[in-house]
Amino acid sequence: MQQHLHTAHSVASGLRALPRRASALAATQAAWRFYANPRITLPALAAPLLDHAGEVSASRLHHYALIAHDFSGLNFAHHDSKGDRLTLYRPNDLGYMRQSALLLTDGDGEPIAPLDLGLEAADGVHSTRRQTLLPRRPALSELGRTVAYVENLGLAKPCVHVIDRQADSLVHLRRFVRGQRRFVIRADDIRRVEYEGVSLLLEEVEQRLKRCFRKARQVDYRGKPATQYVAEARVVLRRLGRLTRPRPTAPKRRQFIKGKAIGVRLIIAQVRDRKGKVLATWRLWSSVEDGVKAAEIALWYYWRWRIESFFKLLKRGGQHLEQWQQESAAALSRRLLVVAQVCVLVWALAQAGAEGNELRALLVRLSGRLMKRGVDYTMPALLAGMWQLLAMLDALERHTSAELLALAEPFFRALGEKPNFKDVKELV
Repeated sequence: MQQHLHTAHSVASGLRALPRRASALAATQAAWRFYANPRITLPALAAPLLDHAGEVSASRLHHYALIAHDFSGLNFAHHDSKGDRLTLYRPNDLGYMRQSALLLTDGDGEPIAPLDLGLEAADGVHSTRRQTLLPRRPALSELGRTVAYVENLGLAKPCVHVIDRQADSLVHLRRFVRGQRRFVIRADDIRRVEYEGVSLLLEEVEQRLKRCFRKARQVDYRGKPATQYVAEARVVLRRLGRLTRPRPTAPKRRQFIKGKAIGVRLIIAQVRDRKGKVLATWRLWSSVEDGVKAAEIALWYYWRWRIESFFKLLKRGGQHLEQWQQESAAALSRRLLVVAQVCVLVWALAQAGAEGNELRALLVRLSGRLMKRGVDYTMPALLAGMWQLLAMLDALERHTSAELLALAEPFFRALGEKPNFKDVKELV
Protein backbone atom coordinates (compact mmCIF):
# COMPACT_ATOMS: atom_id res chain seq x y z
CA MET A 1 0.00 0.00 0.00
CA GLN A 2 2.85 2.40 0.77
CA GLN A 3 4.07 1.99 -2.81
CA HIS A 4 0.83 3.66 -3.94
CA LEU A 5 1.10 6.65 -1.59
CA HIS A 6 1.82 8.96 -4.52
CA THR A 7 0.21 10.34 -7.64
CA ALA A 8 1.11 8.40 -10.76
CA HIS A 9 1.71 9.57 -14.33
CA SER A 10 0.19 8.25 -17.52
CA VAL A 11 3.62 7.11 -18.76
CA ALA A 12 4.69 5.77 -15.34
CA SER A 13 1.58 4.31 -13.75
CA GLY A 14 3.34 1.42 -12.04
CA LEU A 15 4.68 1.05 -8.53
CA ARG A 16 7.42 3.17 -7.04
CA ALA A 17 10.24 1.61 -5.10
CA LEU A 18 9.96 2.45 -1.43
CA PRO A 19 12.94 4.49 -0.18
CA ARG A 20 13.84 1.78 2.34
CA ARG A 21 13.95 -0.99 -0.29
CA ALA A 22 17.23 -1.83 -1.95
CA SER A 23 15.98 -2.76 -5.43
CA ALA A 24 13.21 -1.40 -7.63
CA LEU A 25 13.25 -4.68 -9.58
CA ALA A 26 12.63 -6.67 -6.41
CA ALA A 27 9.65 -4.46 -5.53
CA THR A 28 8.22 -4.87 -9.04
CA GLN A 29 8.61 -8.67 -8.99
CA ALA A 30 7.02 -8.91 -5.53
CA ALA A 31 4.05 -6.84 -6.66
CA TRP A 32 3.62 -8.94 -9.83
CA ARG A 33 3.57 -12.15 -7.76
CA PHE A 34 1.09 -10.63 -5.33
CA TYR A 35 -1.37 -9.51 -8.02
CA ALA A 36 -1.08 -12.80 -9.90
CA ASN A 37 -1.50 -15.00 -6.80
CA PRO A 38 -4.89 -16.78 -7.01
CA ARG A 39 -4.80 -17.54 -3.25
CA ILE A 40 -5.17 -13.83 -2.49
CA THR A 41 -8.93 -13.37 -2.72
CA LEU A 42 -10.82 -10.14 -3.19
CA PRO A 43 -12.98 -10.60 -0.05
CA ALA A 44 -9.80 -10.95 2.02
CA LEU A 45 -8.36 -7.74 0.53
CA ALA A 46 -11.68 -5.96 1.14
CA ALA A 47 -11.88 -7.03 4.80
CA PRO A 48 -9.88 -4.02 6.15
CA LEU A 49 -12.17 -1.67 4.22
CA LEU A 50 -15.30 -3.26 5.69
CA ASP A 51 -13.82 -3.25 9.18
CA HIS A 52 -13.08 0.45 8.87
CA ALA A 53 -16.60 1.13 7.56
CA GLY A 54 -18.11 -0.75 10.49
CA GLU A 55 -16.09 1.22 13.04
CA VAL A 56 -16.89 4.58 11.47
CA SER A 57 -20.59 3.85 10.98
CA ALA A 58 -20.96 3.36 14.73
CA SER A 59 -19.53 6.80 15.55
CA ARG A 60 -20.02 9.19 12.62
CA LEU A 61 -23.40 8.27 11.13
CA HIS A 62 -26.35 10.14 12.60
CA HIS A 63 -29.51 8.47 11.25
CA TYR A 64 -28.65 6.83 7.91
CA ALA A 65 -25.74 5.29 6.01
CA LEU A 66 -25.63 6.87 2.55
CA ILE A 67 -24.47 4.45 -0.14
CA ALA A 68 -23.46 6.04 -3.45
CA HIS A 69 -23.61 3.53 -6.32
CA ASP A 70 -22.09 3.81 -9.76
CA PHE A 71 -21.11 1.61 -12.68
CA SER A 72 -19.12 2.77 -15.69
CA GLY A 73 -16.49 1.61 -18.13
CA LEU A 74 -12.71 1.46 -17.82
CA ASN A 75 -11.14 1.93 -21.23
CA PHE A 76 -8.21 -0.33 -22.14
CA ALA A 77 -8.66 -0.20 -25.91
CA HIS A 78 -4.90 -0.20 -26.61
CA HIS A 79 -3.93 -2.85 -24.05
CA ASP A 80 -3.89 -5.89 -26.32
CA SER A 81 -2.19 -8.02 -23.66
CA LYS A 82 -5.41 -8.01 -21.62
CA GLY A 83 -7.13 -11.01 -23.13
CA ASP A 84 -10.29 -10.87 -21.01
CA ARG A 85 -11.51 -7.43 -22.10
CA LEU A 86 -15.09 -6.98 -23.20
CA THR A 87 -16.77 -4.57 -25.59
CA LEU A 88 -18.10 -1.59 -23.64
CA TYR A 89 -20.09 0.80 -25.82
CA ARG A 90 -18.75 0.55 -29.37
CA PRO A 91 -16.96 -2.24 -31.28
CA ASN A 92 -13.50 -0.74 -30.75
CA ASP A 93 -14.19 0.39 -27.17
CA LEU A 94 -12.63 -2.41 -25.11
CA GLY A 95 -12.06 -2.68 -21.39
CA TYR A 96 -13.93 -3.60 -18.21
CA MET A 97 -17.07 -2.41 -16.45
CA ARG A 98 -16.49 -1.07 -12.97
CA GLN A 99 -19.11 -1.44 -10.21
CA SER A 100 -18.77 0.45 -6.93
CA ALA A 101 -20.66 1.22 -3.73
CA LEU A 102 -19.19 3.98 -1.53
CA LEU A 103 -20.22 4.68 2.07
CA LEU A 104 -20.85 8.37 2.86
CA THR A 105 -21.76 10.03 6.14
CA ASP A 106 -25.23 11.57 6.42
CA GLY A 107 -23.93 14.57 8.36
CA ASP A 108 -21.50 16.07 5.85
CA GLY A 109 -21.36 13.57 2.98
CA GLU A 110 -17.70 12.72 3.55
CA PRO A 111 -16.51 9.43 1.97
CA ILE A 112 -15.62 6.66 4.40
CA ALA A 113 -14.80 3.48 2.46
CA PRO A 114 -15.94 1.50 -0.58
CA LEU A 115 -18.20 -1.36 0.51
CA ASP A 116 -18.22 -3.19 -2.80
CA LEU A 117 -15.89 -3.10 -5.80
CA GLY A 118 -16.11 -5.22 -8.89
CA LEU A 119 -14.77 -5.49 -12.42
CA GLU A 120 -16.85 -7.16 -15.11
CA ALA A 121 -14.67 -8.93 -17.66
CA ALA A 122 -15.31 -11.44 -20.43
CA ASP A 123 -15.00 -14.36 -17.98
CA GLY A 124 -17.35 -12.90 -15.32
CA VAL A 125 -17.43 -10.33 -12.52
CA HIS A 126 -14.42 -10.11 -10.19
CA SER A 127 -16.16 -8.86 -7.06
CA THR A 128 -15.41 -8.40 -3.37
CA ARG A 129 -18.72 -10.12 -2.64
CA ARG A 130 -17.44 -13.63 -3.44
CA GLN A 131 -14.17 -15.50 -3.79
CA THR A 132 -15.19 -17.04 -7.10
CA LEU A 133 -16.38 -15.22 -10.21
CA LEU A 134 -19.92 -13.87 -10.34
CA PRO A 135 -21.87 -14.41 -13.58
CA ARG A 136 -22.26 -11.48 -15.94
CA ARG A 137 -25.65 -9.81 -15.65
CA PRO A 138 -27.27 -6.57 -16.88
CA ALA A 139 -26.01 -3.60 -14.87
CA LEU A 140 -29.29 -2.94 -13.04
CA SER A 141 -29.71 -6.60 -12.12
CA GLU A 142 -26.22 -6.57 -10.64
CA LEU A 143 -27.07 -3.32 -8.86
CA GLY A 144 -30.00 -5.04 -7.13
CA ARG A 145 -27.68 -7.74 -5.80
CA THR A 146 -25.16 -5.14 -4.65
CA VAL A 147 -27.92 -3.33 -2.75
CA ALA A 148 -28.90 -6.56 -1.00
CA TYR A 149 -25.26 -7.33 -0.15
CA VAL A 150 -24.70 -3.88 1.38
CA GLU A 151 -27.92 -4.14 3.40
CA ASN A 152 -26.62 -7.37 4.95
CA LEU A 153 -23.25 -5.95 6.06
CA GLY A 154 -24.71 -4.93 9.41
CA LEU A 155 -23.92 -1.22 9.36
CA ALA A 156 -24.93 0.73 12.46
CA LYS A 157 -27.60 2.76 10.61
CA PRO A 158 -30.20 2.00 7.91
CA CYS A 159 -28.95 2.31 4.34
CA VAL A 160 -30.13 4.88 1.80
CA HIS A 161 -28.97 4.05 -1.72
CA VAL A 162 -28.16 7.14 -3.81
CA ILE A 163 -27.97 6.46 -7.55
CA ASP A 164 -27.84 8.48 -10.75
CA ARG A 165 -30.52 8.44 -13.45
CA GLN A 166 -29.11 5.31 -15.09
CA ALA A 167 -31.00 3.39 -12.36
CA ASP A 168 -34.38 4.95 -13.25
CA SER A 169 -36.04 1.73 -14.36
CA LEU A 170 -39.65 1.16 -13.33
CA VAL A 171 -39.06 -2.59 -13.08
CA HIS A 172 -36.24 -2.07 -10.58
CA LEU A 173 -38.00 0.74 -8.73
CA ARG A 174 -40.83 -1.72 -8.06
CA ARG A 175 -38.32 -4.27 -6.80
CA PHE A 176 -36.75 -1.72 -4.45
CA VAL A 177 -40.16 -0.72 -3.08
CA ARG A 178 -41.19 -4.36 -2.68
CA GLY A 179 -37.95 -5.07 -0.81
CA GLN A 180 -38.50 -1.98 1.40
CA ARG A 181 -35.23 -0.41 0.26
CA ARG A 182 -34.62 3.26 0.96
CA PHE A 183 -33.37 5.01 -2.16
CA VAL A 184 -32.77 8.37 -3.79
CA ILE A 185 -32.64 7.95 -7.58
CA ARG A 186 -32.48 10.69 -10.17
CA ALA A 187 -35.48 10.45 -12.48
CA ASP A 188 -35.35 10.43 -16.23
CA ASP A 189 -36.76 13.76 -17.38
CA ILE A 190 -39.13 12.03 -19.82
CA ARG A 191 -41.37 10.19 -17.38
CA ARG A 192 -45.15 10.12 -16.94
CA VAL A 193 -46.66 9.87 -13.46
CA GLU A 194 -50.02 10.18 -11.76
CA TYR A 195 -50.31 13.32 -9.63
CA GLU A 196 -53.54 14.18 -7.82
CA GLY A 197 -55.38 11.64 -9.97
CA VAL A 198 -54.13 13.08 -13.29
CA SER A 199 -51.56 11.56 -15.63
CA LEU A 200 -48.82 14.14 -16.23
CA LEU A 201 -45.26 14.42 -17.48
CA LEU A 202 -42.69 15.41 -14.87
CA GLU A 203 -42.33 18.83 -16.48
CA GLU A 204 -46.07 19.38 -16.06
CA VAL A 205 -45.89 18.33 -12.40
CA GLU A 206 -43.06 20.79 -11.94
CA GLN A 207 -45.19 23.58 -13.39
CA ARG A 208 -48.01 22.76 -10.96
CA LEU A 209 -45.56 22.94 -8.07
CA LYS A 210 -44.20 26.31 -9.18
CA ARG A 211 -45.52 28.10 -6.10
CA CYS A 212 -44.43 25.32 -3.72
CA PHE A 213 -40.68 25.81 -4.12
CA ARG A 214 -38.90 26.87 -0.95
CA LYS A 215 -35.38 28.20 -0.55
CA ALA A 216 -33.10 25.43 0.74
CA ARG A 217 -29.51 26.75 0.78
CA GLN A 218 -26.85 28.82 -0.93
CA VAL A 219 -24.67 26.86 -3.36
CA ASP A 220 -21.86 27.38 -5.84
CA TYR A 221 -22.76 26.64 -9.44
CA ARG A 222 -19.76 26.50 -11.76
CA GLY A 223 -17.84 28.80 -9.47
CA LYS A 224 -20.60 31.38 -9.11
CA PRO A 225 -23.01 31.91 -6.18
CA ALA A 226 -26.50 30.51 -6.65
CA THR A 227 -29.49 29.40 -4.59
CA GLN A 228 -31.14 25.98 -4.40
CA TYR A 229 -34.93 25.74 -4.19
CA VAL A 230 -36.79 22.51 -3.40
CA ALA A 231 -40.38 21.28 -3.80
CA GLU A 232 -41.91 17.84 -3.40
CA ALA A 233 -45.06 15.88 -4.20
CA ARG A 234 -46.39 12.38 -3.74
CA VAL A 235 -46.85 10.66 -7.12
CA VAL A 236 -47.87 7.24 -8.36
CA LEU A 237 -46.08 5.17 -11.03
CA ARG A 238 -48.37 2.71 -12.80
CA ARG A 239 -47.11 2.30 -16.36
CA LEU A 240 -45.54 -0.82 -17.84
CA GLY A 241 -41.95 -1.53 -16.88
CA ARG A 242 -39.44 -2.10 -19.63
CA LEU A 243 -36.39 -4.33 -19.81
CA THR A 244 -33.87 -4.40 -22.63
CA ARG A 245 -32.01 -7.68 -22.83
CA PRO A 246 -29.03 -8.34 -25.12
CA ARG A 247 -28.98 -11.15 -27.65
CA PRO A 248 -25.83 -12.90 -28.83
CA THR A 249 -26.44 -12.51 -32.58
CA ALA A 250 -29.39 -10.12 -32.92
CA PRO A 251 -30.46 -6.63 -31.86
CA LYS A 252 -31.41 -6.11 -28.24
CA ARG A 253 -34.83 -7.43 -27.26
CA ARG A 254 -37.20 -5.06 -25.46
CA GLN A 255 -39.62 -6.64 -23.00
CA PHE A 256 -42.59 -4.89 -21.33
CA ILE A 257 -43.51 -6.05 -17.83
CA LYS A 258 -46.70 -5.37 -15.87
CA GLY A 259 -46.48 -4.45 -12.23
CA LYS A 260 -48.35 -2.93 -9.33
CA ALA A 261 -48.66 0.82 -8.97
CA ILE A 262 -46.15 2.25 -6.51
CA GLY A 263 -46.22 5.54 -4.63
CA VAL A 264 -42.97 7.48 -4.23
CA ARG A 265 -41.84 10.93 -3.21
CA LEU A 266 -40.97 13.19 -6.14
CA ILE A 267 -38.43 15.81 -5.04
CA ILE A 268 -37.55 18.59 -7.46
CA ALA A 269 -34.45 20.67 -6.78
CA GLN A 270 -33.68 23.78 -8.82
CA VAL A 271 -30.53 25.89 -8.81
CA ARG A 272 -31.28 29.52 -9.64
CA ASP A 273 -29.10 32.57 -10.13
CA ARG A 274 -29.68 35.94 -8.49
CA LYS A 275 -32.18 36.93 -11.18
CA GLY A 276 -34.23 33.78 -10.62
CA LYS A 277 -33.14 32.01 -13.81
CA VAL A 278 -33.12 28.20 -13.45
CA LEU A 279 -29.59 26.95 -14.08
CA ALA A 280 -30.07 23.25 -13.27
CA THR A 281 -32.88 20.91 -12.22
CA TRP A 282 -32.82 17.53 -10.47
CA ARG A 283 -35.93 15.38 -10.32
CA LEU A 284 -35.53 12.66 -7.70
CA TRP A 285 -37.49 9.56 -6.70
CA SER A 286 -37.27 8.71 -3.02
CA SER A 287 -38.70 6.09 -0.68
CA VAL A 288 -37.17 7.66 2.44
CA GLU A 289 -39.61 8.32 5.28
CA ASP A 290 -41.63 11.55 5.17
CA GLY A 291 -39.93 12.67 8.37
CA VAL A 292 -36.78 13.46 6.36
CA LYS A 293 -37.12 16.87 4.73
CA ALA A 294 -36.97 17.18 0.95
CA ALA A 295 -34.11 19.69 1.21
CA GLU A 296 -32.01 17.14 3.08
CA ILE A 297 -32.68 14.45 0.48
CA ALA A 298 -31.66 16.87 -2.28
CA LEU A 299 -28.42 17.45 -0.38
CA TRP A 300 -27.85 13.69 -0.17
CA TYR A 301 -28.08 13.44 -3.94
CA TYR A 302 -25.62 16.32 -4.28
CA TRP A 303 -23.17 14.34 -2.16
CA ARG A 304 -23.39 11.46 -4.63
CA TRP A 305 -20.72 13.38 -6.55
CA ARG A 306 -18.21 12.13 -3.96
CA ILE A 307 -18.07 8.80 -5.77
CA GLU A 308 -16.99 10.66 -8.92
CA SER A 309 -14.20 12.27 -6.87
CA PHE A 310 -13.23 8.75 -5.77
CA PHE A 311 -12.93 7.72 -9.42
CA LYS A 312 -10.92 10.86 -10.15
CA LEU A 313 -8.45 9.83 -7.45
CA LEU A 314 -8.23 6.40 -9.08
CA LYS A 315 -7.81 7.81 -12.57
CA ARG A 316 -6.17 10.99 -13.82
CA GLY A 317 -6.23 12.78 -10.48
CA GLY A 318 -4.14 10.15 -8.77
CA GLN A 319 -3.35 6.58 -9.79
CA HIS A 320 -4.01 6.58 -13.58
CA LEU A 321 -5.92 3.32 -13.35
CA GLU A 322 -6.59 3.14 -17.10
CA GLN A 323 -2.84 2.94 -17.75
CA TRP A 324 -2.16 0.01 -15.41
CA GLN A 325 -0.26 -2.79 -17.12
CA GLN A 326 -1.68 -5.82 -15.28
CA GLU A 327 -2.79 -8.33 -17.91
CA SER A 328 -6.06 -9.59 -16.42
CA ALA A 329 -9.09 -8.31 -14.57
CA ALA A 330 -8.17 -10.53 -11.61
CA ALA A 331 -4.78 -8.82 -11.17
CA LEU A 332 -6.31 -5.38 -11.76
CA SER A 333 -8.95 -6.07 -9.11
CA ARG A 334 -6.33 -6.97 -6.49
CA ARG A 335 -4.36 -3.82 -7.20
CA LEU A 336 -7.57 -1.76 -7.18
CA LEU A 337 -8.37 -2.92 -3.66
CA VAL A 338 -4.87 -2.00 -2.46
CA VAL A 339 -5.32 1.48 -3.92
CA ALA A 340 -8.77 1.71 -2.31
CA GLN A 341 -7.06 1.38 1.07
CA VAL A 342 -4.79 4.27 0.09
CA CYS A 343 -7.89 6.37 -0.70
CA VAL A 344 -9.36 5.54 2.71
CA LEU A 345 -6.11 6.71 4.34
CA VAL A 346 -6.23 10.00 2.42
CA TRP A 347 -9.89 10.57 3.37
CA ALA A 348 -9.17 9.86 7.03
CA LEU A 349 -6.36 12.43 6.99
CA ALA A 350 -8.61 14.99 5.27
CA GLN A 351 -11.31 14.44 7.91
CA ALA A 352 -8.95 14.54 10.90
CA GLY A 353 -10.25 17.97 11.98
CA ALA A 354 -8.19 20.81 13.42
CA GLU A 355 -5.53 18.45 14.80
CA GLY A 356 -4.63 17.49 11.23
CA ASN A 357 -4.21 21.05 9.91
CA GLU A 358 -0.45 21.17 10.40
CA LEU A 359 0.16 17.80 8.75
CA ARG A 360 -2.12 18.63 5.81
CA ALA A 361 -0.33 21.96 5.31
CA LEU A 362 3.04 20.16 5.36
CA LEU A 363 1.88 17.60 2.78
CA VAL A 364 0.63 20.32 0.45
CA ARG A 365 4.00 22.10 0.70
CA LEU A 366 5.84 18.85 0.00
CA SER A 367 3.60 18.09 -2.97
CA GLY A 368 4.51 21.35 -4.72
CA ARG A 369 0.87 21.79 -5.74
CA LEU A 370 -0.73 25.24 -6.01
CA MET A 371 -4.15 25.57 -4.40
CA LYS A 372 -6.99 27.81 -5.50
CA ARG A 373 -7.72 30.81 -3.32
CA GLY A 374 -9.68 29.64 -0.30
CA VAL A 375 -8.76 25.96 -0.82
CA ASP A 376 -6.41 24.54 1.79
CA TYR A 377 -5.79 21.16 0.20
CA THR A 378 -7.00 18.62 -2.36
CA MET A 379 -6.94 14.83 -2.15
CA PRO A 380 -4.36 14.46 -4.98
CA ALA A 381 -2.13 17.02 -3.25
CA LEU A 382 -2.27 15.11 0.04
CA LEU A 383 -1.48 11.90 -1.85
CA ALA A 384 1.49 13.48 -3.62
CA GLY A 385 2.80 14.92 -0.36
CA MET A 386 2.67 11.56 1.41
CA TRP A 387 5.32 10.09 -0.87
CA GLN A 388 7.60 13.08 -0.36
CA LEU A 389 7.14 12.73 3.40
CA LEU A 390 8.12 9.04 3.25
CA ALA A 391 11.25 9.95 1.28
CA MET A 392 12.10 12.73 3.71
CA LEU A 393 11.72 10.47 6.74
CA ASP A 394 13.92 7.87 5.06
CA ALA A 395 16.61 10.49 4.42
CA LEU A 396 16.53 11.56 8.05
CA GLU A 397 16.82 7.93 9.10
CA ARG A 398 19.84 7.28 6.87
CA HIS A 399 21.75 10.54 7.37
CA THR A 400 22.45 13.03 10.12
CA SER A 401 21.54 16.69 9.65
CA ALA A 402 25.20 17.55 9.08
CA GLU A 403 25.50 14.91 6.35
CA LEU A 404 22.38 16.21 4.62
CA LEU A 405 23.79 19.73 4.67
CA ALA A 406 27.06 18.52 3.16
CA LEU A 407 25.21 16.58 0.46
CA ALA A 408 23.06 19.60 -0.40
CA GLU A 409 25.90 22.12 -0.82
CA PRO A 410 26.97 21.05 -4.37
CA PHE A 411 23.37 21.13 -5.48
CA PHE A 412 22.85 24.70 -4.33
CA ARG A 413 26.25 25.76 -5.75
CA ALA A 414 25.09 24.49 -9.15
CA LEU A 415 21.98 26.64 -8.80
CA GLY A 416 24.05 29.64 -7.84
CA GLU A 417 22.27 29.95 -4.52
CA LYS A 418 23.39 29.77 -0.94
CA PRO A 419 21.17 27.66 1.30
CA ASN A 420 20.02 29.21 4.55
CA PHE A 421 20.29 26.37 7.02
CA LYS A 422 21.25 28.47 10.03
CA ASP A 423 18.68 26.95 12.34
CA VAL A 424 19.64 23.43 11.32
CA LYS A 425 23.35 24.11 11.80
CA GLU A 426 22.70 25.46 15.26
CA LEU A 427 20.75 22.31 16.03
CA VAL A 428 23.65 20.17 14.83
